[in-house]
Amino acid sequence: MIPAIFGCSGPSLTADERAFFRDADPAGYILFGRNCETRDQLRALTDELRALHGRDRLLVSIDQEGGRVARLRPPHWGAYPAGEAFDRLYDLAPASAIEAARANAAALGLEMSAMGITVDYHPPLDVRQTGAHDVIGDRALGGNPVQVAALGRAILDGLAAGGVAGCIKHMPGHGRTSVDTHKEMPTVYASAQELESDLAPFRALNTAPIGMTGHLLFPVWDAENPATLSETIIRDIIRGEIGFDGLLLTDDIDMEALDGTIPERSARAHAAGCDLILNCWAKMDDMVGICESLPVMSEQTAGRLDRALENTRVAQEMPDEHGALMAKRDALLALTDQAA
Repeated sequence: MIPAIFGCSGPSLTADERAFFRDADPAGYILFGRNCETRDQLRALTDELRALHGRDRLLVSIDQEGGRVARLRPPHWGAYPAGEAFDRLYDLAPASAIEAARANAAALGLEMSAMGITVDYHPPLDVRQTGAHDVIGDRALGGNPVQVAALGRAILDGLAAGGVAGCIKHMPGHGRTSVDTHKEMPTVYASAQELESDLAPFRALNTAPIGMTGHLLFPVWDAENPATLSETIIRDIIRGEIGFDGLLLTDDIDMEALDGTIPERSARAHAAGCDLILNCWAKMDDMVGICESLPVMSEQTAGRLDRALENTRVAQEMPDEHGALMAKRDALLALTDQAA
Protein backbone atom coordinates (compact mmCIF):
# COMPACT_ATOMS: atom_id res chain seq x y z
CA MET A 1 0.00 0.00 0.00
CA ILE A 2 1.27 3.50 -0.87
CA PRO A 3 1.19 5.98 2.06
CA ALA A 4 -0.84 8.58 0.17
CA ILE A 5 -4.41 9.85 -0.11
CA PHE A 6 -5.46 10.75 -3.64
CA GLY A 7 -8.29 12.75 -5.18
CA CYS A 8 -10.62 11.72 -8.00
CA SER A 9 -11.23 13.95 -11.00
CA GLY A 10 -15.02 13.78 -11.24
CA PRO A 11 -18.29 12.17 -10.14
CA SER A 12 -17.15 8.72 -11.32
CA LEU A 13 -13.80 7.08 -11.90
CA THR A 14 -12.21 7.29 -15.33
CA ALA A 15 -10.78 4.13 -16.83
CA ASP A 16 -7.24 5.48 -16.24
CA GLU A 17 -8.01 6.26 -12.60
CA ARG A 18 -9.54 2.84 -12.03
CA ALA A 19 -6.47 1.08 -13.41
CA PHE A 20 -4.01 3.36 -11.61
CA PHE A 21 -5.72 3.18 -8.23
CA ARG A 22 -5.96 -0.61 -8.42
CA ASP A 23 -2.23 -0.91 -9.10
CA ALA A 24 -1.03 1.88 -6.79
CA ASP A 25 -3.22 0.83 -3.85
CA PRO A 26 -3.21 4.19 -2.00
CA ALA A 27 -4.13 4.40 1.68
CA GLY A 28 -7.31 6.23 0.76
CA TYR A 29 -9.10 9.02 -1.08
CA ILE A 30 -10.35 12.57 -0.58
CA LEU A 31 -13.59 13.92 -2.02
CA PHE A 32 -14.38 17.45 -3.22
CA GLY A 33 -17.44 19.17 -4.62
CA ARG A 34 -16.50 17.94 -8.09
CA ASN A 35 -17.08 14.39 -6.84
CA CYS A 36 -20.41 15.04 -5.10
CA GLU A 37 -23.41 15.62 -7.37
CA THR A 38 -26.24 13.54 -5.90
CA ARG A 39 -26.67 11.09 -3.07
CA ASP A 40 -26.96 8.03 -5.32
CA GLN A 41 -24.03 9.11 -7.48
CA LEU A 42 -21.75 9.73 -4.48
CA ARG A 43 -22.60 6.44 -2.81
CA ALA A 44 -21.93 4.63 -6.10
CA LEU A 45 -18.49 6.29 -6.27
CA THR A 46 -17.50 5.34 -2.72
CA ASP A 47 -18.85 1.81 -3.20
CA GLU A 48 -16.67 1.45 -6.29
CA LEU A 49 -13.60 2.66 -4.40
CA ARG A 50 -14.15 0.08 -1.68
CA ALA A 51 -14.78 -2.68 -4.21
CA LEU A 52 -11.63 -1.70 -6.10
CA HIS A 53 -9.48 -2.53 -3.08
CA GLY A 54 -11.63 -5.10 -1.30
CA ARG A 55 -11.30 -3.11 1.94
CA ASP A 56 -14.58 -2.45 3.75
CA ARG A 57 -12.83 0.00 6.07
CA LEU A 58 -11.29 2.14 3.36
CA LEU A 59 -10.19 5.69 4.19
CA VAL A 60 -12.65 7.79 2.17
CA SER A 61 -12.32 11.34 3.41
CA ILE A 62 -13.74 14.83 3.01
CA ASP A 63 -13.42 18.39 4.36
CA GLN A 64 -16.85 18.87 5.87
CA GLU A 65 -16.58 21.40 8.69
CA GLY A 66 -19.68 23.40 7.84
CA GLY A 67 -19.99 27.02 6.78
CA ARG A 68 -17.63 27.89 3.92
CA VAL A 69 -15.72 24.61 4.22
CA ALA A 70 -18.35 22.14 3.05
CA ARG A 71 -18.17 19.82 0.06
CA LEU A 72 -21.64 18.37 0.69
CA ARG A 73 -24.23 21.14 0.39
CA PRO A 74 -27.99 21.60 0.08
CA PRO A 75 -30.24 20.63 -1.59
CA HIS A 76 -28.88 17.08 -1.58
CA TRP A 77 -27.27 17.30 1.84
CA GLY A 78 -27.88 19.17 5.07
CA ALA A 79 -26.64 22.66 6.01
CA TYR A 80 -24.13 22.85 8.84
CA PRO A 81 -22.79 26.00 10.51
CA ALA A 82 -19.16 27.05 10.84
CA GLY A 83 -17.35 26.83 14.17
CA GLU A 84 -18.13 30.44 15.00
CA ALA A 85 -21.77 29.54 15.73
CA PHE A 86 -20.70 27.27 18.59
CA ASP A 87 -18.15 29.84 19.75
CA ARG A 88 -20.91 32.44 20.14
CA LEU A 89 -23.15 30.04 22.04
CA TYR A 90 -20.26 29.04 24.32
CA ASP A 91 -20.01 32.67 25.49
CA LEU A 92 -23.61 32.43 26.63
CA ALA A 93 -23.99 28.80 27.72
CA PRO A 94 -20.93 26.52 27.54
CA ALA A 95 -22.78 23.26 28.23
CA SER A 96 -25.37 24.05 25.56
CA ALA A 97 -22.62 24.89 23.05
CA ILE A 98 -20.88 21.60 23.75
CA GLU A 99 -24.11 19.65 23.29
CA ALA A 100 -24.95 21.58 20.10
CA ALA A 101 -21.50 20.82 18.67
CA ARG A 102 -21.89 17.14 19.54
CA ALA A 103 -25.37 16.89 17.99
CA ASN A 104 -24.23 18.72 14.85
CA ALA A 105 -21.22 16.44 14.45
CA ALA A 106 -23.32 13.31 15.04
CA ALA A 107 -25.70 14.44 12.29
CA LEU A 108 -22.70 15.09 10.04
CA GLY A 109 -21.36 11.64 10.82
CA LEU A 110 -24.63 9.89 10.03
CA GLU A 111 -24.93 11.72 6.72
CA MET A 112 -21.35 10.96 5.70
CA SER A 113 -21.59 7.32 6.79
CA ALA A 114 -24.62 6.90 4.53
CA MET A 115 -22.50 8.29 1.68
CA GLY A 116 -19.70 5.79 2.31
CA ILE A 117 -17.38 8.40 3.85
CA THR A 118 -15.30 7.24 6.81
CA VAL A 119 -13.11 10.25 7.68
CA ASP A 120 -13.90 13.94 8.13
CA TYR A 121 -11.06 16.48 8.34
CA HIS A 122 -12.72 18.13 11.32
CA PRO A 123 -12.38 19.69 13.89
CA PRO A 124 -9.87 22.52 13.42
CA LEU A 125 -8.25 23.13 16.81
CA ASP A 126 -6.54 26.33 15.68
CA VAL A 127 -6.91 28.95 18.42
CA ARG A 128 -8.13 32.18 16.81
CA GLN A 129 -5.82 35.16 17.25
CA THR A 130 -6.77 38.81 16.82
CA GLY A 131 -5.39 40.28 13.60
CA ALA A 132 -4.60 36.94 11.96
CA HIS A 133 -5.50 36.13 8.35
CA ASP A 134 -9.10 34.99 7.92
CA VAL A 135 -8.16 31.68 6.27
CA ILE A 136 -9.14 30.26 9.67
CA GLY A 137 -11.45 33.07 10.79
CA ASP A 138 -15.01 31.86 11.37
CA ARG A 139 -13.86 28.24 11.12
CA ALA A 140 -12.27 28.55 14.56
CA LEU A 141 -14.01 27.19 17.64
CA GLY A 142 -12.84 30.21 19.62
CA GLY A 143 -9.88 32.12 20.96
CA ASN A 144 -9.65 30.32 24.30
CA PRO A 145 -7.68 27.04 24.25
CA VAL A 146 -9.87 25.38 26.91
CA GLN A 147 -13.02 26.24 24.95
CA VAL A 148 -11.51 25.05 21.66
CA ALA A 149 -10.59 21.73 23.26
CA ALA A 150 -14.04 21.28 24.82
CA LEU A 151 -15.87 21.94 21.55
CA GLY A 152 -13.32 19.90 19.60
CA ARG A 153 -13.85 16.91 21.88
CA ALA A 154 -17.62 17.19 21.40
CA ILE A 155 -17.12 17.18 17.61
CA LEU A 156 -14.86 14.12 17.71
CA ASP A 157 -17.37 12.30 19.93
CA GLY A 158 -20.28 13.26 17.68
CA LEU A 159 -18.55 12.16 14.50
CA ALA A 160 -17.60 8.84 16.13
CA ALA A 161 -21.22 8.30 17.19
CA GLY A 162 -22.16 8.71 13.53
CA GLY A 163 -19.55 6.16 12.43
CA VAL A 164 -16.90 8.58 11.16
CA ALA A 165 -13.35 9.26 12.36
CA GLY A 166 -12.47 12.90 12.97
CA CYS A 167 -9.12 14.60 12.36
CA ILE A 168 -7.57 17.31 14.52
CA LYS A 169 -5.89 20.05 12.51
CA HIS A 170 -3.65 21.93 11.77
CA MET A 171 -0.80 20.89 14.07
CA PRO A 172 0.99 22.59 15.73
CA GLY A 173 -1.52 25.45 15.22
CA HIS A 174 -2.72 27.63 12.36
CA GLY A 175 -4.39 30.43 14.34
CA ARG A 176 -1.52 32.92 14.08
CA THR A 177 -1.12 32.75 10.31
CA SER A 178 -0.59 36.06 8.50
CA VAL A 179 -1.28 34.68 5.02
CA ASP A 180 -3.29 31.93 3.33
CA THR A 181 -1.16 28.78 3.05
CA HIS A 182 -2.98 27.92 -0.17
CA LYS A 183 -1.05 30.85 -1.68
CA GLU A 184 2.16 31.42 0.32
CA MET A 185 4.17 30.38 3.34
CA PRO A 186 3.38 32.10 6.66
CA THR A 187 6.08 32.61 9.27
CA VAL A 188 4.97 32.57 12.91
CA TYR A 189 7.44 34.53 15.04
CA ALA A 190 5.84 33.71 18.39
CA SER A 191 7.98 32.42 21.25
CA ALA A 192 7.77 28.88 22.59
CA GLN A 193 5.95 30.27 25.65
CA GLU A 194 3.39 32.08 23.49
CA LEU A 195 2.86 28.98 21.39
CA GLU A 196 1.89 26.95 24.46
CA SER A 197 -1.68 28.22 24.05
CA ASP A 198 -1.71 26.99 20.44
CA LEU A 199 -0.52 23.53 21.47
CA ALA A 200 -2.97 23.20 24.38
CA PRO A 201 -6.08 22.01 22.47
CA PHE A 202 -4.03 19.46 20.52
CA ARG A 203 -2.43 18.19 23.72
CA ALA A 204 -5.87 17.87 25.32
CA LEU A 205 -7.14 15.81 22.36
CA ASN A 206 -3.92 13.93 21.58
CA THR A 207 -5.75 10.58 21.51
CA ALA A 208 -7.71 11.60 18.40
CA PRO A 209 -7.46 8.91 15.69
CA ILE A 210 -6.08 11.22 12.99
CA GLY A 211 -4.16 14.49 12.89
CA MET A 212 -3.08 16.87 10.15
CA THR A 213 -0.01 19.10 9.94
CA GLY A 214 0.01 22.75 8.85
CA HIS A 215 2.29 24.35 6.26
CA LEU A 216 3.64 27.07 8.57
CA LEU A 217 7.19 28.06 9.50
CA PHE A 218 7.94 28.33 13.22
CA PRO A 219 11.51 29.70 13.57
CA VAL A 220 11.55 29.08 17.33
CA TRP A 221 11.49 25.34 16.54
CA ASP A 222 12.85 25.09 12.98
CA ALA A 223 14.01 28.14 11.05
CA GLU A 224 14.25 26.34 7.70
CA ASN A 225 11.37 23.88 7.36
CA PRO A 226 7.60 24.35 7.77
CA ALA A 227 5.88 21.96 10.15
CA THR A 228 4.83 19.52 7.41
CA LEU A 229 8.44 19.12 6.26
CA SER A 230 10.17 19.44 9.64
CA GLU A 231 11.48 16.31 11.32
CA THR A 232 12.18 18.45 14.40
CA ILE A 233 8.61 19.75 14.72
CA ILE A 234 7.01 16.38 14.00
CA ARG A 235 9.31 14.49 16.39
CA ASP A 236 9.72 17.02 19.21
CA ILE A 237 6.50 19.03 19.08
CA ILE A 238 3.71 16.95 17.48
CA ARG A 239 4.83 13.52 18.70
CA GLY A 240 6.69 14.89 21.74
CA GLU A 241 5.18 18.01 23.33
CA ILE A 242 1.65 17.36 22.07
CA GLY A 243 1.98 13.60 22.57
CA PHE A 244 0.03 12.67 19.43
CA ASP A 245 0.57 9.04 18.41
CA GLY A 246 -2.25 8.67 15.88
CA LEU A 247 -2.23 8.68 12.09
CA LEU A 248 -0.47 11.88 10.95
CA LEU A 249 -1.12 13.25 7.48
CA THR A 250 -0.09 16.36 5.66
CA ASP A 251 -2.36 19.20 4.74
CA ASP A 252 -2.82 19.30 0.96
CA ILE A 253 0.70 18.81 -0.43
CA ASP A 254 -0.23 20.93 -3.48
CA MET A 255 -0.54 24.18 -1.53
CA GLU A 256 1.67 27.03 -2.73
CA ALA A 257 3.14 27.50 0.75
CA LEU A 258 5.48 24.63 -0.15
CA ASP A 259 8.15 24.64 -2.84
CA GLY A 260 9.58 21.94 -5.09
CA THR A 261 7.69 19.48 -7.23
CA ILE A 262 4.77 17.57 -5.77
CA PRO A 263 6.77 14.31 -5.61
CA GLU A 264 9.70 16.13 -3.96
CA ARG A 265 7.43 17.67 -1.33
CA SER A 266 5.84 14.31 -0.71
CA ALA A 267 9.17 12.58 -0.17
CA ARG A 268 10.33 15.32 2.21
CA ALA A 269 7.11 15.20 4.24
CA HIS A 270 7.26 11.43 4.53
CA ALA A 271 10.94 11.53 5.52
CA ALA A 272 10.13 14.17 8.15
CA GLY A 273 7.66 11.80 9.82
CA CYS A 274 4.23 12.26 8.21
CA ASP A 275 2.46 8.92 7.89
CA LEU A 276 0.40 9.83 4.83
CA ILE A 277 0.66 12.40 2.05
CA LEU A 278 -2.59 14.19 1.15
CA ASN A 279 -2.76 15.00 -2.57
CA CYS A 280 -6.08 16.53 -3.55
CA TRP A 281 -6.21 17.48 -7.19
CA ALA A 282 -6.30 14.17 -9.10
CA LYS A 283 -3.49 15.11 -11.50
CA MET A 284 -2.28 11.80 -12.86
CA ASP A 285 1.34 12.90 -13.40
CA ASP A 286 1.59 14.08 -9.80
CA MET A 287 0.00 10.92 -8.42
CA VAL A 288 2.34 8.71 -10.44
CA GLY A 289 5.29 10.81 -9.27
CA ILE A 290 4.22 10.50 -5.63
CA CYS A 291 4.06 6.72 -5.96
CA GLU A 292 7.55 6.72 -7.43
CA SER A 293 8.90 8.95 -4.64
CA LEU A 294 7.45 7.08 -1.64
CA PRO A 295 8.28 3.71 -0.13
CA VAL A 296 5.57 1.18 0.60
CA MET A 297 3.63 1.82 3.78
CA SER A 298 5.47 0.90 6.96
CA GLU A 299 4.04 -1.50 9.52
CA GLN A 300 3.81 1.36 12.01
CA THR A 301 1.74 3.49 9.65
CA ALA A 302 -0.43 0.52 8.70
CA GLY A 303 -1.16 -0.05 12.38
CA ARG A 304 -2.09 3.59 12.88
CA LEU A 305 -4.33 3.47 9.81
CA ASP A 306 -6.10 0.36 11.09
CA ARG A 307 -6.66 1.93 14.51
CA ALA A 308 -7.95 5.16 12.95
CA LEU A 309 -10.60 3.28 10.99
CA GLU A 310 -11.50 0.51 13.45
CA ASN A 311 -14.67 2.21 14.76
CA THR A 312 -15.89 3.60 11.43
CA ARG A 313 -18.89 2.12 9.68
CA VAL A 314 -20.69 2.54 6.37
CA ALA A 315 -24.47 2.69 6.77
CA GLN A 316 -26.87 1.45 4.15
CA GLU A 317 -29.11 4.49 4.63
CA MET A 318 -29.36 7.56 6.81
CA PRO A 319 -31.34 6.83 10.00
CA ASP A 320 -34.28 8.91 11.20
CA GLU A 321 -32.12 10.05 14.12
CA HIS A 322 -30.44 12.54 11.76
CA GLY A 323 -33.46 14.85 11.74
CA ALA A 324 -33.77 14.81 15.51
CA LEU A 325 -30.09 15.71 15.91
CA MET A 326 -30.42 18.64 13.49
CA ALA A 327 -33.50 19.89 15.35
CA LYS A 328 -31.70 19.63 18.68
CA ARG A 329 -28.74 21.57 17.30
CA ASP A 330 -30.96 24.30 15.89
CA ALA A 331 -32.89 24.69 19.14
CA LEU A 332 -29.66 25.10 21.11
CA LEU A 333 -28.10 27.54 18.64
CA ALA A 334 -31.32 29.59 18.75
CA LEU A 335 -30.45 30.48 22.35
CA THR A 336 -27.88 32.92 20.96
CA ASP A 337 -30.52 34.84 19.02
CA GLN A 338 -32.90 34.82 21.97
CA ALA A 339 -30.25 36.40 24.17
CA ALA A 340 -29.38 39.11 21.65
